Amino acid sequence: MDSIAARSTSGLPRRPRPVSTLTYPFEPPAADGSVVEIAPGILWARMPMPMTLDHINVYLLRDRTGWVIVDTGLNTPRAREVWETIAADKLDGLPIQAVLCTHFHYDHAGLAHWLTERFDVPLYMTYGEYYAMRVTYTPLPDPLPPTHLAHFHRSGLSDEMRDAIIQGLRRDPFTPPAAMSFCRLAQGQMLTIGQRKWRVVIGSGHSPEHACLYCEEEKLLIAGDQLLPRISSNVQVTAVEPEANPLADWLASLDHLDQLDAQTLVLPSHQGVFHGLRTRVQELREHHAQQLGQLGKFVAEHPDATAFDAMREMFPQVRAPIDHLLALGETIAHLAWLREAGEIVRDLNDNGVYVHRMSGVRASAGKGAPRGIRQSRTTGDTP
Repeated sequence: MDSIAARSTSGLPRRPRPVSTLTYPFEPPAADGSVVEIAPGILWARMPMPMTLDHINVYLLRDRTGWVIVDTGLNTPRAREVWETIAADKLDGLPIQAVLCTHFHYDHAGLAHWLTERFDVPLYMTYGEYYAMRVTYTPLPDPLPPTHLAHFHRSGLSDEMRDAIIQGLRRDPFTPPAAMSFCRLAQGQMLTIGQRKWRVVIGSGHSPEHACLYCEEEKLLIAGDQLLPRISSNVQVTAVEPEANPLADWLASLDHLDQLDAQTLVLPSHQGVFHGLRTRVQELREHHAQQLGQLGKFVAEHPDATAFDAMREMFPQVRAPIDHLLALGETIAHLAWLREAGEIVRDLNDNGVYVHRMSGVRASAGKGAPRGIRQSRTTGDTP
């Protein structure tokens, strides 16, 4: 139903960043069926994407009798052609024997259905990602459910912008069919692929149960979208879970990745393979701290600001309707973090729109909070 969540959402316009000290030991392959050997039995390939973020990295892991694919690319004829080239020319005559998707976004799992049927192999995903895929790889209902309409209205989104966004979603050419079965991955599970043992490391915030693979012996991390070198993965609140605090989950997941060996080679889903895991974790923490500071300052200076007002402050360069939705979701995620931290308060005004103020600032007259149960976060590790 919430098909925007199926997109890989890691390319919103950002303000300039300081120069990073990450190092990139390999030149990337072209997105034409070429491969780069990262280590014996580990191949890096790229699938083309017809958008600003024009590629996704996929990896192939050599097992005893074949190859395991990690992530798939978009559901496009060109991506299928590239996979056929790789299967015919790059795998030493051995078959593809499994497909593993780090998460459900359709640049990562969009060809899971086709690949598993084409090569008659199983699909591996976490439980949360598989069922997120099953839900989101379906058309948006028409009309939208009342809960979705309420979410957009409460954010301060105009009806005209909402309709433009929904039209864009309904025209999305990349929504694929979902694979109909899977094998479950779980936190801490060990996968033996060839001579290597890979530990499943689950993070959340960008998606519900994102699976990374970590080879401790060789200090290798297949990171998916949990750790990208030059862009920050979108962390958004959607209409499906409007009271979520995904940024808290994301930051907790970064803490877990920070515990891995500092010399780990990171194999991300976009841009280059890199060294500098802990440096990048800290850069991402600082990025979100800057966004939270900017947002808190805006709310202090603009009491009764809506989420849409705050979005225009955080993402002034956003133009396309779909990018408005991604930016709005990320803005709400940061507002949710500030609210749960006790730094801001949210009220429902007389128009049924959420407005935000700093804690301790008197509220304008309004309707108060919507119905529901007040929740606090659980303690302990993320899933």
